[in-house]
Order: sequence, then structure tokens, then C-alpha cells
Amino acid sequence: MTTTVLSLTQGADALARPFRLLSLKPSVSDSSDAATRRVSSQALLKGERELVIQHQGSEYHLRLTRNDKLILTK
Repeated sequence: MTTTVLSLTQGADALARPFRLLSLKPSVSDSSDAATRRVSSQALLKGERELVIQHQGSEYHLRLTRNDKLILTK
């Protein structure tokens, strides 16, 4: 199995922001959502089942499970 390592640049602050909880209630459209960059998991993993992300001196593992779920661990 091959593991790919990505380094995040200082400009990659989108991954450093806290996650927002999703709600089933309708919400007012947020203009910042339009500018949020979206990347498919297939583009990140490139056929592999694991990806190592280096961020501020730590390594995070993004894994694709047998049930096609994504798990991010430190």
C-alpha cells in the first residue's frame, strides 16, 4: 500500500478553521459558503485508501473504510 504525504501551506487556512455542525433547519444563505473550495475524496486519495496530511508539525491520517466512510485521526 502506498501512502501519499501532503504539506499544507500557510494559505490553507480552510482546513484549520473549526468544523460547523449541520442543522436540518433552513438557514440564511451565507456568502462565505460560495467561496469555500470543494475537493472530492477521489481527487485527494487518488485510488489509495489512506492519505497523510502534515499540519503544524503533526501528521493526520485520512482513511477510507471498507464501508466507504472517511476517518481522520492524528
